[in-house]
Parts: sequence; structure tokens; C-alpha cells
Amino acid sequence: MSRQYPKIPYGVADFTQVIEQKMTYVDKTRFIPELEEAGHFLFFLRPRRSGKSLLVSTLFCYYDTNFKKRFENLFGNSWLGKNPTEEKNRYMVLAFNFSAVRPEPDRVEASFEQYTRTIFDDFIDRYPGTFTEKFVTAASKMTTAGDRLSALFAYCRTHNLKLYILIDEYDNFTNTILTTHGKQRYQQITRGAGFFRHFFNVLKEGTSMQDSGLARLFITGVSPVTMDDVTSGFNIGIHISLEPQFQDMAGFTESETAAALDLYDIPDLLGMTREQVLDIAREWYGGYRYSIDTDTEVFNPDMVLYFIRSVTRLKRMPTDMTDQNVRMDYGKLRHLLLAEKQLNGNFKILKTVIEQGRISSPIATGFPIEELTDSSNFVSLLFYFGLITHSGQAIAEPILKVPNQTIAGMIWGQLRDAYKDTNVFRIEPMAVQKALEQMGWFGNWKPFFKLIGDAVGEYTAVRDFMHGEKVIQGFLLAYLNSTNYFITGSETELSKGFCDIYLEPFVARYKNIRFGYLIELKYIKRGEKLTDTLLQSNIEEARTQLERYRRDPRLKKVGEAIEWLCPVLVFHGWELVYYDTPN
Repeated sequence: MSRQYPKIPYGVADFTQVIEQKMTYVDKTRFIPELEEAGHFLFFLRPRRSGKSLLVSTLFCYYDTNFKKRFENLFGNSWLGKNPTEEKNRYMVLAFNFSAVRPEPDRVEASFEQYTRTIFDDFIDRYPGTFTEKFVTAASKMTTAGDRLSALFAYCRTHNLKLYILIDEYDNFTNTILTTHGKQRYQQITRGAGFFRHFFNVLKEGTSMQDSGLARLFITGVSPVTMDDVTSGFNIGIHISLEPQFQDMAGFTESETAAALDLYDIPDLLGMTREQVLDIAREWYGGYRYSIDTDTEVFNPDMVLYFIRSVTRLKRMPTDMTDQNVRMDYGKLRHLLLAEKQLNGNFKILKTVIEQGRISSPIATGFPIEELTDSSNFVSLLFYFGLITHSGQAIAEPILKVPNQTIAGMIWGQLRDAYKDTNVFRIEPMAVQKALEQMGWFGNWKPFFKLIGDAVGEYTAVRDFMHGEKVIQGFLLAYLNSTNYFITGSETELSKGFCDIYLEPFVARYKNIRFGYLIELKYIKRGEKLTDTLLQSNIEEARTQLERYRRDPRLKKVGEAIEWLCPVLVFHGWELVYYDTPN
């Protein structure tokens, strides 16, 4: 008889559903007392699919007076069930999730007003006998969410009622409008007399007015840009996103991830050790540090649960290590890399981040859309989106890195799409896939580089981007990352040196893959005369480096059956003048 596992809460953000259907629940309730201590009006940012919505649902159930009789059933087995605060089940709770608002510019206002009206009507119905018929009638005639919210504050003030407002995904539709329709359409709703600005003006008034009835406010989102725009500066609440005590409030710690993998017998299903599976989870789904003041790294919970669900259903590694829903969330980012179908400064920053593997920059707590062109602000936006994360401290600024292979693969994809969208460079994806198959399974690596070289000859515009070893290295990695056959690395440390391009075959996913690569790249400036002597000296230097890298014990750990090939690539400007494996 097969073992029965708890249901996997993949994609489930309803706390009651998780508990009552006995799904696996990673208990985060210990953070609720911390939130109460942090302040009454809080603002919390995390990337998409990081567990924010489940957190908001948990707060709803804990604080809503209507859940008083269900407290033991919902929270009895949690940390908070044994350590409740005085504020449990104390408030009327008004909860919004603005991901429900349609992001089409011509329909967004009507959608927003319709959605918020539905939420207001439900709110009044959930507290029978609390509101007078006069108030209900007057509120029903109001045409905007801001007006209804203002009336609610006044009513709560005069009737000594306490209100907790939850707003999840506050910037969901504004981010979509910004990235798909541009800055002008975005500003129409966040500036001047825009409906969204009016709503937040009323909300801001509630946070600053004595006895407004608004006792607590908790807002989640992805970035601070919209909040800065709708409030003319970040002054609606306390920004707790970068505080170390809330590092793992949304997301799984390593111990929580390991426990989840063990619970579903993932190591046994894959025929691997616990540490081997955890290494894969770290490589693909971990690495996030949201505060410079903590060493704790967290895993993206959606990605981990996707992996667990895939393995339990397939009894093997998933075909695609990246959840398509996560890929779709980041797909719209490429619109921020283009201006009038030309690659802009944002593209150069993202390209630099992925080519160098790191960047030093302060993290801004807030900035309006006009200041997005400031390089440090765009780096901050990448941080809030989860594309880069804290890695350490430079002399005066944080060091930021790409957290994992999932995000690296999506960034490389963004760069490939940007090249294609601007007609700077395009190449048939199927041809790239076939060439990479030849590399991984047959050790036949030259067709890949010939394919790239021929395409560079056809698309001459790309040559403007191919100057310098690092730039070419990054360009090649963008296409070497077109599949997940290899775990790729740039400047990977081997035998006390740094290999330019490291391609580790993903043997955990592809059992019969046979070849890995250590690639050394040399660059000769276009204006420098290419002679046989100069070429041979570069080849010999690369060969010596590769011989040292091959002695690194890390390579044997990948698999005894893996054969490591060591190509040398020499570029003269944008032209590949040598590619071989010298003896």
C-alpha cells in the first residue's frame, strides 16, 4: 500500500483551505507579534510568488472578529495558537487583493471601482447589525472607492469601531500597465486626479487622522515605485521589507525546505541523498537575502512546491526546472529594457549584472517613476523584483548577486528577447537546442560556436555590443543558457583560478548526459594587428589555465562518467578566429 502524503499547497494562498484540508503548512505565525511591535501601518515588499498572499490570508483569519470561534481549529497547532497576542480576533477586517483588477488602461478604472464595490458590499454583509441602514444606503450611492473608504473611516470614528485594512498586491495592475503600455498610461492613474492616487490619499488621511477608525494597515507589493507615485513620497507607513527580523516571513528557510523535501520522500523518489536534493534546491530556488544585516538565505516557496509537486507526480526530475507561472511573471520586465525599440540604459545595467555576476549599489527604499532611469534606482527595482539579492558588503555599498539558476536563466532569456525585439540579433531557438544537445551528449561543441559566429556575420548590428572579453563572455552565456542541459557559471573558481565559462552537465536531470566544459576565452582588440605569434601566445596561456582547472576535485564530484572538454576561444574584436581544444 502506497504512502499517503499531505496535500501540496502549490498555488494555494487561502489559509483556511490550507489548514482545513490538512495541506502542508510552513508555520510563519511567529512573525505576527513582531508585526504588531513594528508599527500600526506597515508596508512589506517581496517578489511575486514569495508567499505574501498566504501571509495576508493568515492575518485576516487571526484578526477578524468573525473568526473568533474558529481560532482553535485554525491556529491550535501553530506557534501563535500557543502564544496568542491580546489583539487576536479584535478587528473588523477589510481586505483587498488588487491582482483582481484588470490592467487594460481603458478599463482599469471601471474594473477597480467594480472590484472595490464588491469588496465593500461583502465587508458590510460580514458584520450584520454593525452599520446603520442610513450608512449602507449612503455608501451604496457613492461612485468611488475613495469616497466609500472616507465614509467608512468617519463611521468607525463616531461609533468607536476598530478597522484593520489589508491590501495584497497593491501594485499588481500598475506594474502591468507600466511594463506593457508605458509610463504615460501608468501616470494617468497614479498622478494628479487619477483614481488610484485618490484612493491612497484617503488611505493616507486615515493613517494620519486621530481616531479615524483605521487601527492597523498592512500593504504588500513588489516594488516601492507605485507607492512613491500615489503618495508623493513614501509616508503612508513603515517600510519593513529590508529589516532583518522579517527576512524569512515570506519564503522557506533551508531547514523548512529540507523538512518539506523529506516529508514527501523526494530523496527516495529521485534515488539521491538528502544533501544532493537540497543542493539542487539551493542551486535553482534558493539564495535570497532581503536584508544586508542577516546571513539567512531563503528559498522561493512557489518554486520549491512546484518542484515537490512535479517529483511526486512524475517520480523523476521535472522536465522544466522553472515553473512557467514564475517565468510569465518576469516576462513583462523586458519592456523596461527598451525605448522606441532601442536598447536603453536599463538593458546595459541588467546585462552588466549577469555578465559580471554581481554589482555594488545601495538599495533605495522608494523612488518615483521619473527616477527609474537613475542606474541605482533600476538596480533597486531589480532587487525588489527578486532578480538580484544581497551577497555581502563592499566598502560602502551592498554587493548584489543573481540568487539562483532559475533567475539567471530568466535574465539570460530577457537579454535574448531584447536582442530579438530590436532586431540586433536573432537565432533559431531549435537550432541552438540541437547544437547544445550535441555538446552535452556527443562532445561535439564546434557546431554551437559556428552557429553563433555565422549569425553574428549576418546581424552586423550586434558587433557594436561585442567589444571586450567580458561582453563576449556574457553574450555567449546568453545562448548557452537557452536550455537547462548545463548549470552554467561565469568566472567559476577552480584550482585557485577563475574559469571564464563553466558548463556543468545537469546529471541529476539528464542521467545519460556525458560531457562538461571548461571554456577559456581570449580577446584581442579589433584595432590590434592579429599575428600568428600573438594568436599562439593567447592559445598557450589559455591551455595552461585550463590544465590547472581540470585538476579541481569539484569536477569528479559531478560524476565519474563525465568527460570534461576544454575548448579555447580566441576573438579578434567580434570575430571568432580560433576555437579548438589544443593538446
